Amino acid sequence: MKDHIFVSESRFRVRYAETDAMRIVHHSSYIIWFEEGRSEYMRQIGFPYSRLEKMGFYLAVTEIKARYLRAAKYDEEVIVRTSVGSLQSRGITFEYEVLRASNGELLAEGESKHICINSGGKPRRLPSEIVDLIRRSTYAV
Repeated sequence: MKDHIFVSESRFRVRYAETDAMRIVHHSSYIIWFEEGRSEYMRQIGFPYSRLEKMGFYLAVTEIKARYLRAAKYDEEVIVRTSVGSLQSRGITFEYEVLRASNGELLAEGESKHICINSGGKPRRLPSEIVDLIRRSTYAV
């Protein structure tokens, strides 16, 4: 992650339901963790996702990438670090790192691209209030 941007951190323990028969985290769980990281990022900048929805806007996922480096296991504490990689008038890209809390080892990394839509599914500009908050958080030195 870039050093000059706001990075949100979410910490939690790996739940049994997120693992396979060997107690290793299933690859699909990381995508759910990315979503949790995204939600926490929005809360931490002062614009919870629920507020965006109340305004009639949604961030639809258009692309998601994940790179798995090391396995997380049941009951380990992990940290999901989330930041904004890019911001356009109608879209946003979030970047993620999943770390082992005990030693900071990078377990996975990824990104998700989103387009802002209204309740009818039509692309819309992101509300200026959220754009301003993200820009202030993202580009603050």
